[in-house]
Amino acid sequence: MMTFLLNAILWTLALYGLFEIIKTILYICTYMNQKSDGIYLILAVKNQEERLEGFMRTFLFRLLYGKEEAIKEIMIADLDSTDHTFEVANKLGIEYENIKIRKWRECKEILDEIDE
Repeated sequence: MMTFLLNAILWTLALYGLFEIIKTILYICTYMNQKSDGIYLILAVKNQEERLEGFMRTFLFRLLYGKEEAIKEIMIADLDSTDHTFEVANKLGIEYENIKIRKWRECKEILDEIDE
């Protein structure tokens, strides 16, 4: 009886391992065939009028002159700020073509469309 239980446990673990290997192979095959055209960054901000411009200019400087060239677009999503964060973000969006400005609700709708 003990041998039967031991064999049953070993076979169960072996089958579980086989399923995990198959699942990993399918995952790799599915996602390795997709082309990556870069990273799209979403930056959610709320009431960051004083910090946003400095942060973005530092980040963009590193992006332009550093190793982060894989970033294709930056979307700044304003979370209903009560200060002038949205206006600062708009100014940056006009100045840099790879920055898009959205209200949070618009950004959520875009993400919901991607998820479907």
